[in-house]
Amino acid sequence: MRYSKQLLALLEEVITEQGYALRYEKGNFKPGYCIVKNNRIVLVNQFFTLEGKINCLIEIIRQLGIESEKLSRIRK
Repeated sequence: MRYSKQLLALLEEVITEQGYALRYEKGNFKPGYCIVKNNRIVLVNQFFTLEGKINCLIEIIRQLGIESEKLSRIRK
């Protein structure tokens, strides 16, 4: 897999299409997803490298069990 801004944009699109708000925030926390007052949120540390952001989003997508045609493009 090649890490690129296009791959990051694709992963962000997949997450937002599932109804999650994607937020990049600064702080000392473990990235992940949560539901706050019926709002589905994915939170990622804004200071992660490109590779770190991509790996984080891939892991969250796996945990959520998200399937998308767009993901099949990156699995090839």
